[in-house]
Amino acid sequence: MEKKLGSAAINECSYNLLAIQDTLEILSGKWKVPLICILRLQKKLCFNDLLREVPGISAKVLAKELRELESNDLVARTILDTKPAMVEYRLTEYGNTLEKVIFEMLDWGLSHRKKVTGKDPLNTSSSEYVLQLRKDLPAL
Repeated sequence: MEKKLGSAAINECSYNLLAIQDTLEILSGKWKVPLICILRLQKKLCFNDLLREVPGISAKVLAKELRELESNDLVARTILDTKPAMVEYRLTEYGNTLEKVIFEMLDWGLSHRKKVTGKDPLNTSSSEYVLQLRKDLPAL
């Protein structure tokens, strides 16, 4: 990669920071990553099932988080033809692309926790643990 100087380097850095900030904004908060992970594991869930699966989340916050995930094309919402009408949520194909990002965050977080606390509750490398976890997940 060619070394850039002056304003070209600043422009590239600014552009890269915007992309990182976009990612952080989309995944920020207490509930988005857990919702993505649950939908990744369960494939499809109705609103009330999601409410039960995410301990501590309120219906109001769940609705807000799902709307934001949907507006970013990460979650699809389907209204089922039932009485009363039910709504089902699933990760989109695009939403599934976050799997790599989430596993990288898990790997880094486990390594960081071990470094900061000096404890290794896994008794294995975080990378090995993450690889095994990925193998154990159902295929996309």
